[in-house]
Amino acid sequence: QVQLVESGGGLVQPGGSLRLSCTVSGSAFNIYKMGWYRQPPGKQRELVATITSGGNTNYADAVKGRFTISRDNAKNTVYLQMNSLEPEDTAVYSCNAYRGSGWRDYWGQGTQVTVSS
Repeated sequence: QVQLVESGGGLVQPGGSLRLSCTVSGSAFNIYKMGWYRQPPGKQRELVATITSGGNTNYADAVKGRFTISRDNAKNTVYLQMNSLEPEDTAVYSCNAYRGSGWRDYWGQGTQVTVSS
């Protein structure tokens, strides 16, 4: 069974940094396009960033230049380095493993990120 486990969330002051990690077990990692999504309080879930198995990345406009997604295929782990955090970045962050059309995708349980002074 495929499982995704996130870690690294917490409370940080505006301007601070956090690094989220998501480790995949139960399946080959490099077959998935990995993504980070977030759901702010009272809002819909939104895309933050994605990375293909080959390392091609895509970012939401709101995080470009501040967040960096990366992956370590040897460790079955995807990371989200978040710098210059703003209160608007407060959300539950979840990672996603996507294989392609016709295949189910998988989600982690989510980790809370709170940016507040």
